[in-house]
Amino acid sequence: MHSSSIAFPAWVFVASLVPLAAQTAAGQCVANPALSEQTLADPANGPAWNGWGADISNSRFQTAKAAQMTARQVPGLKLKWSFGLPDAKQVFGEPVVVAGRVFFSADTGLVYSLDADTGCVYWTFQAEAGVRTALSIKPAKGSSTAYFGDLKANVYALDAAKGTLIWKVRVDEHPAARITGAPQIFEDRVYVPVASSEEGASSSPEYPCCSFRGSVVALDAATGRQVWKTWTIAAVPKIVSKNSNGISRWAPAGGGIWSTPTIDPKRRALYVGTGDAYTTPAPKNTDAVMALDLDSGRILWSVQGTENDAWVVGCMRPTPLENCPKDFGPDQDFGSPPILRDLPGGRTLLIAGQKSGNVWAYDPDHRGAVVWRTALVNNTKEFGGKIVWGGAADDQTAYFGLGAGGIAAIDILNGERRWFTPLAPADGRAQHPGETGPLTAIPGIIFSGGFDGVLRALSASDGRVVWQFDTLREFQTINGVAAKGGSMGAAGPVVAGGKLFVPSGYVGVQNSMPGNVLLVFGTQPE
Repeated sequence: MHSSSIAFPAWVFVASLVPLAAQTAAGQCVANPALSEQTLADPANGPAWNGWGADISNSRFQTAKAAQMTARQVPGLKLKWSFGLPDAKQVFGEPVVVAGRVFFSADTGLVYSLDADTGCVYWTFQAEAGVRTALSIKPAKGSSTAYFGDLKANVYALDAAKGTLIWKVRVDEHPAARITGAPQIFEDRVYVPVASSEEGASSSPEYPCCSFRGSVVALDAATGRQVWKTWTIAAVPKIVSKNSNGISRWAPAGGGIWSTPTIDPKRRALYVGTGDAYTTPAPKNTDAVMALDLDSGRILWSVQGTENDAWVVGCMRPTPLENCPKDFGPDQDFGSPPILRDLPGGRTLLIAGQKSGNVWAYDPDHRGAVVWRTALVNNTKEFGGKIVWGGAADDQTAYFGLGAGGIAAIDILNGERRWFTPLAPADGRAQHPGETGPLTAIPGIIFSGGFDGVLRALSASDGRVVWQFDTLREFQTINGVAAKGGSMGAAGPVVAGGKLFVPSGYVGVQNSMPGNVLLVFGTQPE
């Protein structure tokens, strides 16, 4: 999943070489308005979807006012324009829409800022490695700032209007460290989740497995200075043995944080879901939902979903690799962030989907006590991959997609399943099942990008499919780049200002179909 050295067409770099006002290259925006705090707050510049989850609670729910799209309009959605990513095998980063601009990224490390109406290019920026995170935009008086991370654990701050670098810091020195979850902005800090590729690197018997520990890093938004760093595993890894090749074995390791943190201003807390362990015994903060103090990073509480889950790539082979933990676990990470929802009467719940197929509700006022657990599959003990990149939630219902195909709606108050819609892959694509990507909700509608390449809209009331669009084809793009759709996974659809923004093409770790296109759909007048 790391990007390699690629020769890009010359037009890609125009935005970083010449002021946009002077550019005459085809596809470049003629003007480049400022992105000040006042600009972002001006309703005339349109609604926003900022960051991965649309809000700091990671609800992935867009209100009617912000969506400017009704359930009645969804069956009439039409493709307005598409944008091709040169030399990309997948559209890595989820789109973000702010002040009439759409920001997104690719596995090539290119970050884009386009006009949301026309698709013209404001700027591009070349990161040091592939950029899988969504961008998070922080308003400021002079010019707003865009934050994101790459697959070498670098965090970037750019001028959001110009695409110029303000600062770059590496938040973890481990060679396998990477940023996959979007940095979360709150007040004057940027909160960064850190994951790794060590599960894959450990497949080699020559690799000294394993020494990476997941963490959350708080940075000063203005300077990038580290304010605090909290490890999911407190103990420092050390050599515990050697394998048959004489390569050192290390422990403990694991607990990567794959998704963006959830912010709770009322309790001054930050919540994350953590990944599995890479070594045995599995530390208690792996496969867990954790609460950290916003100001200090101190761990407030942690609740583990699956015990003894130590797993690395290759462990499920008939002859497991030497670096596999003894009695390896089922790989049941919390790959998506918990969703914070307020209930009538002042109660608050954290809703988290796990790769086991369990959906959990925690009480943040009682150290994460489990309020309810709902299993969306018959067997929650087997290998994970059931709920992967995230659900969505309105005020009453949470929605989650399943790796085997299908979407479920769950009553937030009591965990009862309201409906379940099985979704089979499109004809001829049985080897590409699943709704593993993050869902998106607007009043009355749930959007899901399938691994089979089909984008679907379901009725939030009963789960009926009311509209679908097959992205698995070639597109005539607005920038003239050859592009096609493919599987949809980690980057989900986004709704803002009457438009639906959909990245198509995700490789992941399964039998996927690559693609390199951003699709933008619009509504028809009611």
